[in-house]
Amino acid sequence: MTVFEDGPAVAMAAADRIAAALSLGARTLVLAGGTTFGVCYQILAQRPIEWGRVTVLFGDERCVPPDHPDSNYLMARERLLDRVMPATIYRIPAELGADLAAAEYDAVVAHLRPLDLVLLGMGPDGHTASLFPGNNALHADGWAVGVHGSPKPPADRVS
Repeated sequence: MTVFEDGPAVAMAAADRIAAALSLGARTLVLAGGTTFGVCYQILAQRPIEWGRVTVLFGDERCVPPDHPDSNYLMARERLLDRVMPATIYRIPAELGADLAAAEYDAVVAHLRPLDLVLLGMGPDGHTASLFPGNNALHADGWAVGVHGSPKPPADRVS
């Protein structure tokens, strides 16, 4: 295990590892939200990566419009995607609601699996990818699931 001094050091190390994986042939990259990944994406945008060979997906999304300040897609778009132009971007259509968006995204993920590189952060309560401890979504089948009753707003999400 490696322990880093602070969030920016974690972001730099993550960017190094992501860039290395993409240069070694990873073609699907699943992005996460969070402040550390926001910094990581800014660093990645400066790296000489052949983004035209990369397909980008998302590990989770809050049920807000894609231009909402709480949207993981918006954060990733502003800090990375608009700067590097990946081959394909599959965003979670969370504005449709958790269950419909999950059903739509399940088909996307099923078609693209296996996924090469999946980024996951962890919240202070132990949640990852909008999967919170004790939530019923932890027992769901499939590749994407609607999450209801999140203890952090908004209550509805897609993982």
